Amino acid sequence: MAAALQKQALRDFSPIWKIPATIDAFDNLNDVPVGYWPLIVMDDIQQAGAAGVHLDKNGQPFSLIEYSDSWSLTASHEMLEMLGDPGGNRLVAGQSPKPDQGVVEFLVEVADPSEAPEYGYTINGLLMSDFFTPHFYDPVASPGVRYSFTGKLDGPRKILPGGYISWHDPVSDHWWQQVWFGTDEPEFIDLGQLTARVGSLRAAIDSRTGTISRIANSGPQSERFAAARTLTAAVKESTSSRANGWRSRIEQLQAEPVIEGTWEDSE
Repeated sequence: MAAALQKQALRDFSPIWKIPATIDAFDNLNDVPVGYWPLIVMDDIQQAGAAGVHLDKNGQPFSLIEYSDSWSLTASHEMLEMLGDPGGNRLVAGQSPKPDQGVVEFLVEVADPSEAPEYGYTINGLLMSDFFTPHFYDPVASPGVRYSFTGKLDGPRKILPGGYISWHDPVSDHWWQQVWFGTDEPEFIDLGQLTARVGSLRAAIDSRTGTISRIANSGPQSERFAAARTLTAAVKESTSSRANGWRSRIEQLQAEPVIEGTWEDSE
């Protein structure tokens, strides 16, 4: 999984967002050097909806990920959002998707609008999250512009079934979401004012709405997950065969006699 995240960060995300990152795997938290932002994978995080990017007491980001059939998608989602907005407070201005609002401030959550497994893609046989590009905040759609990595988002400030976006309306001082969960069309939700907030804007909104828990709970039985599991098995078979080839060659080299010789002076 670390290899897949590394490939996504360097090959896919960094060229688009100009944010480089390296990914390393450690057995436990005691092995993590100072300066890392951890993605912590646990059998049970013991908190419904707690998967997501959080801040420690020094304001540094970390993420809790519950191990499940869908944990690769969750880990990818959280890594992308951690890179896109480590503090969970970044706002970008843009035209509201709600017709009766003007310019609003969108919370930067790069994986939310197309977070459903149906819109992900695979790396090394593992299902990874789609993410939007900086053009997501463009005022109008333009031909040939890429709005998400997979191309599933076909215009700015749009969401797909299973996704959502959050923004602040400076006129009313209310927070809003557009969500698309189990309905034929997206819906608008007035979250009201965020008062007595503790932690980041992202954490406050997630705790109020519970939207972050939908990633981990979004259909391991779906066709996308089934296809990803089939591909993962095929990838493992290929890598195992290659590893066996390396082992055979190493054993062959170790078994060959050492031939001693002398060097003659070229003169």
